[in-house]
Amino acid sequence: MFEYFPGNYVWNLGVVAALNSGGQIDEVDRACRPIRELAAQGSDVGTGEFMAAWQAVADQLQKQAEEAEKAGHRRTAGQKYLRAAVYLSQAERMQSAKDPNRNASYQQCLDLMAKTFELLDPTTSRVEVPYGDASLPAYFVNASTDGMPAPVMILFNGLDSTKEHMYTSGFGTELAARGISTLMVDCPGSGEALRLRGLTAEVETEKWAAACVDYLLTRDDVQGDRIGLVGWSLGGYYAPRAAAFEKRLALCVAWGANHNWGEVQKRRLQREGENPVPHYWDHVLWVWGCNDIEQFITLAERVHLDGVVERITVPFLIAHGENDRQIPLAYAHRSYDQAVNSPKRELRIFTPEEGATEHIGLDHFSHVQTFIADWVADTFTELDSRP
Repeated sequence: MFEYFPGNYVWNLGVVAALNSGGQIDEVDRACRPIRELAAQGSDVGTGEFMAAWQAVADQLQKQAEEAEKAGHRRTAGQKYLRAAVYLSQAERMQSAKDPNRNASYQQCLDLMAKTFELLDPTTSRVEVPYGDASLPAYFVNASTDGMPAPVMILFNGLDSTKEHMYTSGFGTELAARGISTLMVDCPGSGEALRLRGLTAEVETEKWAAACVDYLLTRDDVQGDRIGLVGWSLGGYYAPRAAAFEKRLALCVAWGANHNWGEVQKRRLQREGENPVPHYWDHVLWVWGCNDIEQFITLAERVHLDGVVERITVPFLIAHGENDRQIPLAYAHRSYDQAVNSPKRELRIFTPEEGATEHIGLDHFSHVQTFIADWVADTFTELDSRP
């Protein structure tokens, strides 16, 4: 993995995520250069300065975008709004859950995404997925042509990602090029659902999946029997858990085999493995709505797929990096070995020689996401050919 900040895994993860989500190396360098010395003090120290440095680049881009828009240069403006959103979303992800300015930064990111869709990508729109007495905010990338229904993939995010990270990754664009729409959802415990609506994570993720399927079935541009689900990072638990119990799903992808996330938390208490974000324990308490670590660990013990993945009865892909420093590779094998009732189970391990070997392939994102997009497209085609 490219390591701008030697020895600081968490900050480096943000850098490679930005670069693999449309960021430009000069802009990323200008954001990172003022904070290089701070990075040597650990991931928790200097996150406010991290935000300020990346915010400055995002604000400059936003100003340039506004000038381009006034001049009638819509594409140029849209591209700059998009990159500003990339940098802002990565910097916001690094902040403490207790930071009082966090929601304002996130709202700016939402506004930047709205301008991006308006000027650059009219096929993507903001939608709301009804969920109990509330709703889950989402982005829908519409691959339907001539009003014909298209297959669709629901994308669940992880512990610290958002639907903005999903969109800027380009995965929806890859699926659309293969004739597949995408519903990118801020699940409870993530993104806007957590930050602005106070919805915390739940163990029973099939409830979120059912709400998404219910919503998609109301759309005339969706092929109702071709709805799949993919989840990255902690979504590697969320998605298989959902597919095991929500039987209207046609296929499932674990983008990072988070087979026993509760066990990972106990390892992190012992300082084993890498954390995905600074201020880690404050972050997980926020996501899961827990008051203290003891309560959180008790809850996290239920977040595993033992006794669950054997209930998956649809095609199931597990994609995992051999050098994933957050989630042990052994979990990928465990998910595969237990998914005995899937009619098409596949385990794809990405090696250091080819790249995409770090957590969810962030070090070579295009490689892993095009593999997954091809697998999804091929599997939908195979399902269409069956009697």
